[in-house]
Amino acid sequence: MHLNFIMNKNNIVAENSIKNNNESIENNIPEKGPLNFLVGSLTSFLLFTFFYFLSNKIAIYFSIHKPSNSSEIVQSISSSINTLIIGLSFLLTFSFAFIGIGLFIVFIRSFFLKKS
Repeated sequence: MHLNFIMNKNNIVAENSIKNNNESIENNIPEKGPLNFLVGSLTSFLLFTFFYFLSNKIAIYFSIHKPSNSSEIVQSISSSINTLIIGLSFLLTFSFAFIGIGLFIVFIRSFFLKKS
């Protein structure tokens, strides 16, 4: 009984210290403003353009350099890997584009919201 009380008391103290720690962390984080959204959007668009040109170069490279193997299985696997690499590079590219669009929309929206 006494051991159970001590364990419960320690858990309550630990839970209170965790809550206080989380509250102090939340109070120390500054609020994001329009400048943060604009910088994030521009960074994302910059990465989009870089990866767009890189993805185009990857696609052109794989279209020029066809796999030259006599085995059908090896050609099939090679073609699948080439398609996977090209697809993932363009997925990365357009992910940055959509993130940039979203941050730009949040940037514009931040001017219309009132601070409470």
